[in-house]
Amino acid sequence: MTATRRALTREDLVPLARAAVGSGRVLADATRLRGGSKKGVYRLTFDDGSSAIAYVWSSDEDYWDAGPSDPRDPLSHGTGLDLFTAAHDRLSAAGVRTPRLLHLDTEARQAVVEDLPGGSLEAALPHDPALMDRLAALLDTLHAHTGPRFGKVALVDAGGSSYGTSCEQRVLEGALRDIEEVAGREPRLAAVRDQVAERVRGLAAEVRPRARHTLIHGELGPDHVLLTPDGDLALIDIEGLLYFDVEWEHVFLEIRFGQGYDALRRPGLDEDRLRFYRLALRLSLVAGPLRLLDGDFPFTESMRAIAEHNLVRVLDLVRR
Repeated sequence: MTATRRALTREDLVPLARAAVGSGRVLADATRLRGGSKKGVYRLTFDDGSSAIAYVWSSDEDYWDAGPSDPRDPLSHGTGLDLFTAAHDRLSAAGVRTPRLLHLDTEARQAVVEDLPGGSLEAALPHDPALMDRLAALLDTLHAHTGPRFGKVALVDAGGSSYGTSCEQRVLEGALRDIEEVAGREPRLAAVRDQVAERVRGLAAEVRPRARHTLIHGELGPDHVLLTPDGDLALIDIEGLLYFDVEWEHVFLEIRFGQGYDALRRPGLDEDRLRFYRLALRLSLVAGPLRLLDGDFPFTESMRAIAEHNLVRVLDLVRR
């Protein structure tokens, strides 16, 4: 665990801001935005009222304390400048909007992107439910693209291959690890550990092999979509972009969008994969937050709530 974390100040970010926008504008303020757990996200405000967003990848900004992401593990800790730039390039080539890149500092592992002032899809949806149709169209564009192998975009697009033989094998291995990890922390899961593991293996055994690997965001919730001034939707937190089973994306969408997911549902999804991935992802959403709570992540109540909600759902799925 990082002993002492320090948010960057305006003075710290002046060189990055100047490199991004030139000397004609002066950095008036820099504010770390709430919620980031893998990288620092700072709003840079300039003396003319304009703004930009700075991304900072460093150990002080990564509350998971997981170290560098293993690019050969498709579901490993998805953070880092290399992952970001590869994902940004792939989304641009696919015609999917993401904040425009203004500047990169590869040595300092920092980037500056445009600030989209329209707010998040999460905030806008209660006032404009029709935005779900726009998100469905964006997902159709994203999911129309495939890769030659499963894995992180940064790895696969460079010609590399992931560990393992299939998406479902990687998910199975991760789910079994999550069971052991959660059982060591949570008595309710420990009491049914063998039953949960048996259910996970049984669901995995029903999944048939598949060769198609779809381009997916990987953690797409309404807080990871921003509105542009011209009404488009733009994806953020894109470092986890990968080629994988599209059902993995849809299970995450089901969880994050709840009843609103119906607008995103698409025909032809593999029901066996959906059943398996629902349980595996719920386990991941218990293990991950509990792991984060071992450190010094400041927003503990939200993480505890996520872990508790998904633990209840795991136990419910196993009883069915």
